[in-house]
Amino acid sequence: MFKEDDFEDIRPYNDDEINPALKRIISEPLFEKILDFLFSDQDKDVIRHKLAETYTAADFQRNFMHPLVYSVIEKTSDGLTSDGFEQLTPGTPYLFVGNHRDIVLDSAILQVLLVDHNHTTSEITFGSNLMINQFIIDLGKVNRMFKVIRGGNKMELMRNSQRLSAYIRHTIKNNKTSAWIAQRSGRTKDGNDKTEPGLLKMFNMSGDKSFHDSFAELNIVPLVISYEYEPCCALKIKELIASLDGTYQKTQDEDLKSIITGITQAKGKIHMSIGKPVNHFLKDINPADTVNNKISRLAELIDAEVYRHYKLWPSNYIACDMAFNSDEYSNQYTAKDKELFLQYMENEIRGIAGDRKMIEDLFLKTYANPLINISRLK
Repeated sequence: MFKEDDFEDIRPYNDDEINPALKRIISEPLFEKILDFLFSDQDKDVIRHKLAETYTAADFQRNFMHPLVYSVIEKTSDGLTSDGFEQLTPGTPYLFVGNHRDIVLDSAILQVLLVDHNHTTSEITFGSNLMINQFIIDLGKVNRMFKVIRGGNKMELMRNSQRLSAYIRHTIKNNKTSAWIAQRSGRTKDGNDKTEPGLLKMFNMSGDKSFHDSFAELNIVPLVISYEYEPCCALKIKELIASLDGTYQKTQDEDLKSIITGITQAKGKIHMSIGKPVNHFLKDINPADTVNNKISRLAELIDAEVYRHYKLWPSNYIACDMAFNSDEYSNQYTAKDKELFLQYMENEIRGIAGDRKMIEDLFLKTYANPLINISRLK
């Protein structure tokens, strides 16, 4: 049984900790570079003064993060669209289980859309592997991020999973606050979004009711983000190639590089969709089945919502036709679309070392897999 004190080192900052953290952030030289990129046309002293006079997480998100995220969208995308937010009831806390394509932007975009649709923002998971210095820790925790501890021995992994489960349930049930978590550990590298059963087992650890009732009180909502151009695509393919022999070890600065690349790289159009809340289809899970089978079935149902609500772009149709040497989807794109996609592919894979055919195949499958997954639902 966990108590409030047990969450002290994983929770976001409380409001009385916000202002001191913001003053540390303002004094960090890297913060100047962020301001230069995102607010090049604004008075930096005004921004710094506003932050120095900010005392709550809500004010920080409304006055700084909201315009910051929209600045990223304006500078690096061709626009953001969304649907499904009308399914959410204001004041009701939800556990958003999202597909994961970009370290920062997936959850950041959710926050601005929640505000735009008159909902409060959510807490956000923050991998301990990303907490590489005080500046990053402060930026995360003032933005309502809570720590997910990575690594450890078997006993530590079990204890950390139990505590994380208890914290998430406490956040939803007792604090009446929504939370975002990715459907899998780490970003999808190959375009094949899939919910890890281990994640759902972790949620279930803190349940003290029946399987159905324990999951129902979490108010799980599948969340789907679709980028026209995959964030960090070349970096992901390099990681996939490096992982083939099973010896891949991520360097300490790799996540930071992915964060910066994901924020600054062109993304084309972006769409975010709210799927049908899990409580609507918990009845489709046989209560007499084993827990493992229930978990597997729930993962399948969440995945189906993710696939169903994924926004397909011409890039997905082109990649699928190219991957299978077909013209099945040629009515979904133009010759100009294909020409631009081929140029984009060449620019992305040009600097990747290895077998060219394998690299092209990995690239095309990254874009084809969302379409393949949707087609399997039919």
